[in-house]
Amino acid sequence: MATFDVEADRANFPALKEDQIFLDNAGGSQTLGAVIESISDYLIKSNVQFGGGYKTSKASSSRYDSGMSAGAKFLNAEKDEIATQLLRNLSFTFDFDEGDEMVVSSIDHEANVAPWKDLAARQKLVLKWWTPRARSTDPVLLASELEGLLSPRTRLVTCTHASNVLGTIHDVKAIAETVHTIVPRALLCVDGVAYAPHRPVDVKDLGVDFYVLSWYKVYGPHIAMLYGSRGAQKQMRTLGHFFNPHATLENKISLGSGYYELVQSIPPIVEYIGTPSPSSSNDDNDNNDHNNSTLWPSIASHESQLQSHLLTYLTSHPSSSPITIYGSPTADPQTRLPTISFVVSGHDSRALVETLERTTNYGLRWGAFYSNSLVHDFLGLGPSGVVRVV
Repeated sequence: MATFDVEADRANFPALKEDQIFLDNAGGSQTLGAVIESISDYLIKSNVQFGGGYKTSKASSSRYDSGMSAGAKFLNAEKDEIATQLLRNLSFTFDFDEGDEMVVSSIDHEANVAPWKDLAARQKLVLKWWTPRARSTDPVLLASELEGLLSPRTRLVTCTHASNVLGTIHDVKAIAETVHTIVPRALLCVDGVAYAPHRPVDVKDLGVDFYVLSWYKVYGPHIAMLYGSRGAQKQMRTLGHFFNPHATLENKISLGSGYYELVQSIPPIVEYIGTPSPSSSNDDNDNNDHNNSTLWPSIASHESQLQSHLLTYLTSHPSSSPITIYGSPTADPQTRLPTISFVVSGHDSRALVETLERTTNYGLRWGAFYSNSLVHDFLGLGPSGVVRVV
């Protein structure tokens, strides 16, 4: 395990020199200095269309290719299983039969809900909602509760790896095994945006068909990335021009030029944070590290300490103004990530956050965070939703 020096590590992030306490990291992490330098260097030295025969174009092509390769390595995937235009585009690659079924989580971020609702309407599919049976402050998507929703006509199942509101970690490997055992041809699409900044992701070990993450939440620029297994790609049609290759996920789903300067900046992130070992169990055991430089175990340990302090304070708050924590009230890193949402009895979440912002240099948020069905419908909270600290 790499040595983790908090002060030395903070020096890698220029924004942390500013007078701001960042508690809104689930909305986007601060950017690694090496990433900023890489983007600047690209725009100065390589900012041309790639694919040409001249020196600068070759450099542009090489840097973009390195970015795609690094992104694939981060997920333990292959480069032909990676693309940077995402779920809405993905939904347009499927040609299901009328009456086919999709199982969609009702407590997900809207990014992994809206495309499938739209697809169901376009192709006259049956949409089944996967809702946790236990209506509590800590709802969890369980593979055992999924079984009754699956049928021979199931084509797609969607869920989140970890809730961007609750911090709850779902057992995606068990979910994938359930889906593929009961309906072998069914596809599993997982939103890993809230999970990827905190734990290593091994898409091969998880057994997922599609997995999406956002690099701006993993110390990088505002660009997202989608994994699609080679097997899953066989069920997709291409959205690309007829005269272009259709062999890779990027060929099929990316409709124009990518964000060259952003994609090519991914390698410094992967070099800094490390990657999962092939076929790891994605837990916090140091034996799963594939090299000595990975920061993943240190990150999990440090985050656990930080969220333990906050959760201890919230759970010990005087009963005169009781606090309700959404998600697990424990700091167990196997159960939850350091995404902590709560409400304070008698206090509007928006008013509470705005008061803190006026009197401190804390940067935090209130609301539903695009998980409106979870916050408003399932948890029954009003327009101001929760206070979220990350």
